Amino acid sequence: MTKFKIKLASILLIFGFSFGMIANVATSFTSEPSVTAEAATLSANQKKQIAQINSGLSKKQKAAKNWIAFRESRFSYRARNGNCYGRYQLLKSYLHGDLSAVNQEKTANKYVAGRYGSWTKAKSFWQHHHWY
Repeated sequence: MTKFKIKLASILLIFGFSFGMIANVATSFTSEPSVTAEAATLSANQKKQIAQINSGLSKKQKAAKNWIAFRESRFSYRARNGNCYGRYQLLKSYLHGDLSAVNQEKTANKYVAGRYGSWTKAKSFWQHHHWY
């Protein structure tokens, strides 16, 4: 009887561990989508300009920038929250009336460079304060 209980406990433990791992893998695919339907509507010219604006960023900096964009707006260039607007939830006054995706990218890079020095430092600040 004791051997049976040990085997049963082992099977349940393995099953529970396996289910937990599968659940973690499943949520990792859905927690942060890399392309939104909105991003797909950008023109080829806008995509080219945005790529040019971000070309000077390292992979690590781009990853930190995307991390912030996801948390601020779920990657939406049209997200609104009071006086903040867009993908990076910048104050509307920073955008000077130009709410375009290209201007948001350019302005966000300038803002982060001036305030934090890099996107990775901005991400670290965000993680501690839940804003940047």
